[in-house]
Amino acid sequence: MSRARRSGRPIHPWYWLAAVLIATGTALCVVGFRLDGPDAPPQPPSSDLVGKGPENAAPNPEQALSPSVPRRIRVPSIKVDAPVVPVATRQDGELGVPPLSRVDEVGWYEEGPTPGENGRSVLVGHVDSKTEPGVFYKLGALRPGRRIEVVRKDGTAPAFRIDRVQRVAKDRFPTDKVYGQEGGPELRLITCGGAFDRKRGHYDDNIIVYASLIPGAQNAAQGAHRNT
Repeated sequence: MSRARRSGRPIHPWYWLAAVLIATGTALCVVGFRLDGPDAPPQPPSSDLVGKGPENAAPNPEQALSPSVPRRIRVPSIKVDAPVVPVATRQDGELGVPPLSRVDEVGWYEEGPTPGENGRSVLVGHVDSKTEPGVFYKLGALRPGRRIEVVRKDGTAPAFRIDRVQRVAKDRFPTDKVYGQEGGPELRLITCGGAFDRKRGHYDDNIIVYASLIPGAQNAAQGAHRNT
């Protein structure tokens, strides 16, 4: 596969392989911590919750930001305030994620756009581990209309509105809707979800949150988080 280019940077062909790995559950499955009962990770009440999306999702140079790597993500409605670290595909072809010893971290797939650029920026996180809940343990509790803020290295903190929350079987992972360079500035949050398969030791589904940049919010809190 030839390399595409975005903002002067090459897009590595592993980017698309990583989407396949996520679709098969290789990247995000972890051994369950709270498998069922009242302490199980919350799930969306429907497999597909869709809010009113932006009127125009086409790339908008006036709305998009220049590249800057994410440093922190905040999702107030589920009390997430977590560091973001870059992840990429390893030489063995598997998508790297934060280690299970640091389930409080979120991984940004560095071969894709940075949050705020045109295209779909992908952030992944563990739902749990053998010993504790992960950073995205409550991702399934999110609803359309809620807010996500990503603090970037340049001090900007672009805000995104959640448009859709989806629970989907891993063998039906919607690769073409999660990854890509087309469209305006968008964000994808991904973790495991659904029922826990005790025999195989992982969850059957993925929880995917789709969000789009809030117009006029891309320079919110500029300079306020430079030391974050």
